[in-house]
Amino acid sequence: MKKVSFAEFGGPEVLRLTDAEEPHAGPGQVRVAVRAAGVNPVDWRLREGQVLGAHPLELPAGVGLDAAGVVDEIGAGVRGVALGDHVFGEGTDTYAELAVLSAWAPMPEGLTFGEAAGYPSVVETALRVLREVGVRPGQTLLVSGASGGVGSAVLQIARERGIRVIGTAGAANQEYVRGLGALATTYDEGWTARVRRLGAVDAALDLAGSGVLPELVDLTGDPERVVSIADTDAAKFGVRFSGTAGSVPDALAEAADLIARGRLHIPVEESYTLAEAARAHRDSQAGHARGRRVILI
Repeated sequence: MKKVSFAEFGGPEVLRLTDAEEPHAGPGQVRVAVRAAGVNPVDWRLREGQVLGAHPLELPAGVGLDAAGVVDEIGAGVRGVALGDHVFGEGTDTYAELAVLSAWAPMPEGLTFGEAAGYPSVVETALRVLREVGVRPGQTLLVSGASGGVGSAVLQIARERGIRVIGTAGAANQEYVRGLGALATTYDEGWTARVRRLGAVDAALDLAGSGVLPELVDLTGDPERVVSIADTDAAKFGVRFSGTAGSVPDALAEAADLIARGRLHIPVEESYTLAEAARAHRDSQAGHARGRRVILI
């Protein structure tokens, strides 16, 4: 099969499309013929050799956590899924023609494979950081980097829970953020003053890693009310860094329910081929996303 991998840490140029042995589903796993793989910031952070805690790598390594595809192999002990089922979920080395998933759920009706691949770890991350930051209905949450995949999910899930959200994003994405139910402002000079004019902030999430943790701590008044998924120096500011925890079936089930009820939609901004994985990473690292990037296979 074809698979994207890298033999050394570095920039996007280390990614190679190679021939590889087929993986096989172990106990509690399924294998899918991948139709689409999600492109996540954690993918290029791991490729660079960043230490994120939950995903130690041995080189050469594959790339990708999220996928949507067709089940073609079922591991021992797995129930409730059949060959040929369309599923979305999280596993390892998903930038490939075949991949093994450790968590999955039936693909929500009405979604393309490309759309479905954009949800798994994004929704798991959104649910996790909302829990960790401890924001409650009626309170105000500030989201830095609100227009990307995780931000898009956070804004919609928070709205569903009765949480008021202020989102910072680039000038081109202001209407997008407002369309997801949040108050919006840009992150250029004077952004903290603009946030204050929008209201007091009870908790904050750093989803972009753009060096704003001191400001988020100041706006909330307490570093324990701030969580970052993108700044590995978070501990220097007393802020919790929430790395990669891995998807769980409950998160996928909640995602499917929200999608089915029309309460969660994350658009695909751009799609790529396997051979264009390096370009997908360059675009992801550049930021300014509106929704998700996916690889179609």
